[in-house]
Amino acid sequence: MKKRIFSIALAGTMILSGLVGCSGKKSDALVIGGIGPLTGENAQYGEAVRNGAQLAVDEINAAGGVGTNGMKLELNFQDDEGDSEKAVNAYNTLKDNGMQLLMGTVTSKPCIAVSEYTYSDNMFMLTPSGSAIDCTKYDNAFRVCFTDPTQGKSSAQYIGVNDLATKVAVIYDSSSDYSAGIYDAFVAEAKNQGIEIVITQAFTKDSKTDFSVQIQKVKESGAELVFLPIYYNEAALILQQASSAGVTAKVFGCDGLDGIINQLAGDASLAEGVMLLTPFSVNSSDETTKKFVSAYKTAFSNELPNQFAADAYDAIYAIKAALEQAKVTDLEIDASELCDLLKIAMTKINIDGVTGEMAWTAAGERAKDPVPMKIVNGTYVAM
Repeated sequence: MKKRIFSIALAGTMILSGLVGCSGKKSDALVIGGIGPLTGENAQYGEAVRNGAQLAVDEINAAGGVGTNGMKLELNFQDDEGDSEKAVNAYNTLKDNGMQLLMGTVTSKPCIAVSEYTYSDNMFMLTPSGSAIDCTKYDNAFRVCFTDPTQGKSSAQYIGVNDLATKVAVIYDSSSDYSAGIYDAFVAEAKNQGIEIVITQAFTKDSKTDFSVQIQKVKESGAELVFLPIYYNEAALILQQASSAGVTAKVFGCDGLDGIINQLAGDASLAEGVMLLTPFSVNSSDETTKKFVSAYKTAFSNELPNQFAADAYDAIYAIKAALEQAKVTDLEIDASELCDLLKIAMTKINIDGVTGEMAWTAAGERAKDPVPMKIVNGTYVAM
């Protein structure tokens, strides 16, 4: 009889432990989940976001935490390899490990997929870099970065208003929501600005190393400027191959080009004169940015932060401000209850981050325009 009672008690203990292990609170801090690619072809973006977010978490905790009771934060960042299905799996893993709000995801397609689940769960979500419109289609979702249409429209307006070119060529990634979203908005606004798109060349994720055909057609088109609404790894290859082909047209891009100087390394001179819209410049004289860049280099082996790291760093400080605005002090607060508080708090905060002043609408959008930059002598200079 004693053996049977002991077995029942042990089984009960194991069941209780399993329940705690699956969904119980394991930390003495408020758990922030993070999702992004740490492996695969987009790993540099996920790593930058994780690093920027972790730096902010460490700073906040070292400075006394959040609010009057000094609540600590903990970041649990999961790899999704830039894949939507794996991002959903990562989201479920984070929930099982006590996540109370999500900073993520990094790229747009996985972000859209995960947003369906965060909405169903009423989990607060702040994406640092998911720029597709549908990333924030629900009221629980906010973003730090600019939307794709905003960047496309602003790019066309800047080129037109400043008479940079009337004949423009475009090379974009038709398999990327980010690139295609910017491209569509650019084309629509170009008509209003009297800009003629003389040629459009697309590539996909399966063909983004050899751009010789696209570059030759751009050269033959007589374009005065090439618009590149793409990420810096592909843009670096295009600049290298365009230089070899003798293309001398101006180059204009968006925040995805932030990081192209480091990507080019020994060929950094090829980026001279490249223009882009971005919320962040690693060479800014702003004290907040200088402090961030110095701390990032110290924490991550002298590596320079890019726009992804900056957006994530600001995302964590925005979360801190929203938690304080909502007067959240309970570490055991239910994720849905927390979401209801943060949805209101986000529309009331206004902070000065490394990507500029930040305030949010109830639709989850950031109330700020992109900043035009130009690469001069290996640094980003405001235009």
